[in-house]
Amino acid sequence: MIPNEPSSSPVPVVAVVGRPNVGKSTLVNRILGSRQAVVEDTPGVTRDRVAYDANWRGRAFTLVDTGGWEPAVEGSQTLAARVADQARVAVDLADAVLFVVDATVGVTDADAAVASVLRRSGKPVVVAANKIDDTKAEPEVAALWSLGLGEPEPVSALHGRGSGDLLDVLLDALPDAPKETDEAEDGPRRVALLGRPNVGKSSLLNKLAGHQRSLVDPEAGTTRDPVDELIELGGITWRFVDTAGIRRRFRENQGADYYAALRTAGALDRAEVAVVLVDASEPLTEQDLRIVSMVIEAGRALVIAYNKWDLVDEDRQRYLDKEIDRQLYTARWAPRVNISATSGRHTDRLVPALETALAGWETRVPTGRLNAWLTGLVAATPPPVRGGKQPKILFATQAGIRPPHFVLFSSGFLEAAYRRFVERRLREEFGFEGSPVQVSVRVRAKREGRGGRPARRR
Repeated sequence: MIPNEPSSSPVPVVAVVGRPNVGKSTLVNRILGSRQAVVEDTPGVTRDRVAYDANWRGRAFTLVDTGGWEPAVEGSQTLAARVADQARVAVDLADAVLFVVDATVGVTDADAAVASVLRRSGKPVVVAANKIDDTKAEPEVAALWSLGLGEPEPVSALHGRGSGDLLDVLLDALPDAPKETDEAEDGPRRVALLGRPNVGKSSLLNKLAGHQRSLVDPEAGTTRDPVDELIELGGITWRFVDTAGIRRRFRENQGADYYAALRTAGALDRAEVAVVLVDASEPLTEQDLRIVSMVIEAGRALVIAYNKWDLVDEDRQRYLDKEIDRQLYTARWAPRVNISATSGRHTDRLVPALETALAGWETRVPTGRLNAWLTGLVAATPPPVRGGKQPKILFATQAGIRPPHFVLFSSGFLEAAYRRFVERRLREEFGFEGSPVQVSVRVRAKREGRGGRPARRR
């Protein structure tokens, strides 16, 4: 699924900037709690923008380490100029900036020039007064007030002194950073049984429960209210919810059907994975496709169960897979099981399918691995030209899971077809079987010069 708008808030982005050799990468490693950024005494080791997943007090954000930024070299074609350009791009894309300054040296001309650019950017800026290794060095911090960016925060990237206080201030500067919600809620995993009327949802629940839990009648629409049941399958306790059959488009329902559809939608919202039952003995209908779309739009993991498989003759079985692939092309990634709710045939295959779908739904890709893969993808197949310009994908981050949501940071709008292409390739590389994947775009805002006009690059 590729929505026009992201369904969850993207993880905030923090650009770490400063002139060469002030300790940016060392501070990044300190925040990450591991040695991920390359650090040497030689200035200029970091050149590209490199994104990392970070977390503080249960709140997630993305750190973008940049090369040493010296505004005086911008505009030329030297390596130093290209590094500076990368740093400026990182600031443009960031929600907040962590400006690292060597407090033992004081404010240099390069620091003052960077500060001037940051003040004009309008982004929240936190000044990290680095290399304050002990109390004797703390008076050096006062000189950094002259940068005009607020109170400097003393920190020792090398020893960790003051890093917690710095991160507290940084979190306060970020927009509402989403809380980590990756862990499943306590209690059994929640499974919604969905399908059009009379496809066998109640029969399946009764078979799995081992007793008559839901009323079953040849008349379609017997179930009106969602019916919950705790069922142990494969050594795991699941909470299955039988729902009312979805007869028609939501807005066309009337009376009891309207309220039944309302309760079904609520049951889906509370579920983690949906099992959509399809009558294998009949051709797929528009209702079947609409129900699958409803699950995808809700962002739930999905398993498709073809019920009444024992009523399907061999000729029908032979062509059914091709028919399914053709008509359910938006959900080819969903695990499929062939069952008989009445006899219980192959119902044991539901558990592996549910576990697969939930694993895909909760998959997180490390930012470093994601961007290494994305660099190769964009090099091989760049975005199409739009309006005479070719947009550049600058980097990506995974904004969340349940379902996986990726944000592409770009210099321009990306066509829906290209986003679908990225989603397909994401699936090929990282899996996500049984889960929708959301891909959205955050376009880099154009910098404005004086008078509100776009700034010219010199």
